[in-house]
Amino acid sequence: MKKNKSYRTYKTYKSFTQEKFEHLKTILKDMGSVLVAFSGGVDSTFLLKAAFDVVGDKAAALTATSPTYPDREFQDALMLAKEIGARHIIVESNELLIPSFADNTDKRCFYCKSELFEICKEKAKESGLAWVADGSNVDDLGDYRPGRDAAKNLGVRSPLVEAGLSKPEIRQMSKALGLETWKKPSFACLSSRFPYGTKITEERLDRVEKCEEILRNLGFSQFRVRYHNDIARIETPPDEINRFSDETVREAIVHGFKKQGFTYITLDLQGYRTGSMNEGFVKQKA
Repeated sequence: MKKNKSYRTYKTYKSFTQEKFEHLKTILKDMGSVLVAFSGGVDSTFLLKAAFDVVGDKAAALTATSPTYPDREFQDALMLAKEIGARHIIVESNELLIPSFADNTDKRCFYCKSELFEICKEKAKESGLAWVADGSNVDDLGDYRPGRDAAKNLGVRSPLVEAGLSKPEIRQMSKALGLETWKKPSFACLSSRFPYGTKITEERLDRVEKCEEILRNLGFSQFRVRYHNDIARIETPPDEINRFSDETVREAIVHGFKKQGFTYITLDLQGYRTGSMNEGFVKQKA
C-alpha cells in the first residue's frame, strides 16, 4: 500500500513538473527571441535547450569570461552550447576592475550582474533579439541575491521563475531532455568564496580555484573552499565528511592547500550549503 501511494505521489509530482515545463515553453514562444546569459550550469543549460527547441535560431547564448569564472566551467559552456546547437557569443569581462566588486561589498553581485546584463542587452540589440534572460529558478528567491535586483533594473527576464520551476524539477526535466548537466554539481562564481569585506584579487581567486581542483581530483562530488585569509574552510556534503578520516586524502588536501599559501585547513562540520557566506550577514540585517 505504501509503495503504491509513493508511486502515485511521484506520478503526480512528475505530471505537475511537466505542466510547468509546458508553461515554460509557452513563455519562451511568447518572448519570440532571447539571449540567454549562459554559464553552462544546470539552470542556464536547461533554459538554453528549452529556448532553442522552441524558437530555434532566435535563441542564442552569451558567456562572459573573467577571473571569477574557472576555465573548466568555460570549456563546459563551449561544449554544451555546441551540443545544443545554439549560437554562442563570447565576450571578455573583468569584474575586478569594478571597485565596488573588488572591495567585496554586500552589493558585489549587483555590480557584477549589472555589468553582465548591460553587455547582454547590447549584444541582444545587435543580434535583433527581443529579450535577455537568466537562469534563476524559484529556489533562488529564498536567499540574499542582489543580482536579482540588477536583473529587474535592466528588464532581464527569468523564465524559469516565471514558470515556477525549482532546482530539483529542472534537474528532472534536464535528465528527460538528455542533458548531461542534470547531475552536474551546483556552481557559483569564485567570488562567492570570500566573506564580505575581504578584497577579491586575481591571485586569491587563483588560489581558491586550485584548491577546489584538488578536491575535484580526489573525487568529491560537491564542494566549496571558503577563503578566510590564512584559513581555508572546506564544505562538502555531510555524507562525504567521513572521507577526511582517510589519511591519504587528508594529507593530499593539507599538502596541496598549504602549497597555495593557506596556513590552516579546516572542515565545516555543517557541510556544503549554498549561500553560507550570507549566513552571518543575513542575521545582522534581520
